[in-house]
Amino acid sequence: MLTFVGEGYTPAFTENYIAIARRLSSGEEIQLVDGPDDICAPLLSGAAAHCHNESVVARDEAAAEAVGRLLGVKVGKGTRIRPDAALLKRLRRNFALGTIRKACGECEWSELCGHVAERAFTDVLVAPG
Repeated sequence: MLTFVGEGYTPAFTENYIAIARRLSSGEEIQLVDGPDDICAPLLSGAAAHCHNESVVARDEAAAEAVGRLLGVKVGKGTRIRPDAALLKRLRRNFALGTIRKACGECEWSELCGHVAERAFTDVLVAPG
């Protein structure tokens, strides 16, 4: 979410994520779930949806732990977060510094996200308006 610039796994995934980015940018609250979420929905119709892979589950857990540490709260299933300007700024600053990137290790999008951070998150689609 911090680095989404409109690129994705498939056109359906990207179109769906753009719609979610609009909702988040308008102030919609996020509720964390275990397993695949609304963003992953277009990928779940495939026979081997990677959203269920152990590596993805481990990355999700690592991300929740890192963000929870940063925010000083337990982050997990049921946690609600409103992505307002102050929160996004704090998360992006820490993402750029690498303090909440442990989960990115094996992700195929890590390099792209790194470039987005290097460009000061210009062109990201989740930004409060």
